[in-house]
Amino acid sequence: MSDSSNVIEYMADLGRNARRAARVVAAASAGTKNRALLAMAEALEAARPTLAEENRKDLEAGEANGLDAAMLDRLALKPATIDGMIEGLRQVAALPDPCGAITDMNFRPSGIQVGKMRVPLGVVGIIYESRPNVTIDAASLCLKSGNAAILRGGSEAIHSNRAIAACLKKGLAEAGLPETAVQVVETTDRAAVGELIAMPEYVDVIVPRGGKGLIERISRDARVPVIKHLDGICHVYIDAKADLDKAFNIALNAKTHRYGVCNAMETLLVDQTVAADILPRLADAYAEKGVELRGCERTRALIEAQAATEEDWATEYLAPVLAIRVVDGLDEAMDHIAQYSSQHTEAIVTEDYTRARRFLHEVDSSSVMVNASTRFADGFEYGLGAEIGISTDKIHARGPVGLEGLTSQKWIVLGDGHIRN
Repeated sequence: MSDSSNVIEYMADLGRNARRAARVVAAASAGTKNRALLAMAEALEAARPTLAEENRKDLEAGEANGLDAAMLDRLALKPATIDGMIEGLRQVAALPDPCGAITDMNFRPSGIQVGKMRVPLGVVGIIYESRPNVTIDAASLCLKSGNAAILRGGSEAIHSNRAIAACLKKGLAEAGLPETAVQVVETTDRAAVGELIAMPEYVDVIVPRGGKGLIERISRDARVPVIKHLDGICHVYIDAKADLDKAFNIALNAKTHRYGVCNAMETLLVDQTVAADILPRLADAYAEKGVELRGCERTRALIEAQAATEEDWATEYLAPVLAIRVVDGLDEAMDHIAQYSSQHTEAIVTEDYTRARRFLHEVDSSSVMVNASTRFADGFEYGLGAEIGISTDKIHARGPVGLEGLTSQKWIVLGDGHIRN
């Protein structure tokens, strides 16, 4: 399907099918959607040998094409990965259905009742790289929230995604829902992405999951609203009134629990009154973990670290590298965050109630924490069951985007023959 006209026609067909299916899914009961999700889980269980075989094709092609070890690891459908996909479907089935929930009903002086009803967005296009298990996460969340989905995974996972798509179709059919409610783009032609993000007549929102380059391109070229985050430049600030044992554990966990994730700490800010007490202890722990430190002048006077550059403060490393700055109090810490943060997640460690309240109130990020690791910025940890991604936008959805983030609200009015005088 390399001919551009064929790709345009193919994507338009997907869009038309999704738009028709979206009406059916939006009207489906929670029971019907749950039956589809559970049937998908059963289909995945039965298809384990096929999934392993198709994934092997992707892994062999990835090795031949020079994919690095980390990419190959994300690409692999290990037995435990498939276990997680099956469990994820069952967990989403167990979540409350957000669709149709009515809130804020009030009588107006005219006698009418006015309120809001939660409704699906419609058709959600999701573009992602490498990990084929994202196909299950995206499909399950879109279906449970009453949306149709068009899923465009990375070309490196095409065989795996096709095999997963067959399981999704089987589950939808068993529940009596249209197979086109979840469609996996089967062409690896990159022109398909350009078409998907430029079909506002068929697609209501795009969710990109991948590297900064992919998300920047989609944000720049899309003619459809995009739910996105570009960077996860997350900060932890150790305040002068911090419990230093708490601070040590939080700063170590936020950086070293996992490196290649968007909620890992990338910059540590430390009040100058406690820097001499906490930084040497942390430096030893980071050294044991193999973390490279880059610090300001005051940091380097206390511990061994490379000189931090301006670029370091604005970098999402996604690696065992940490920037450290010693600051003169809460205001300087918040000034630094305001200048360099990507508005993803920031945390303060303090026992001072007033400072904690100021940090929560004044720091403008999608998640702001007190005495907790930034690694908690996650849909599952927030009780959403799963997430489609984390948004640093300010309109519609912000922070981890779960079922509710894939819905909107419409106004509803109840009357009994009321007319406006």
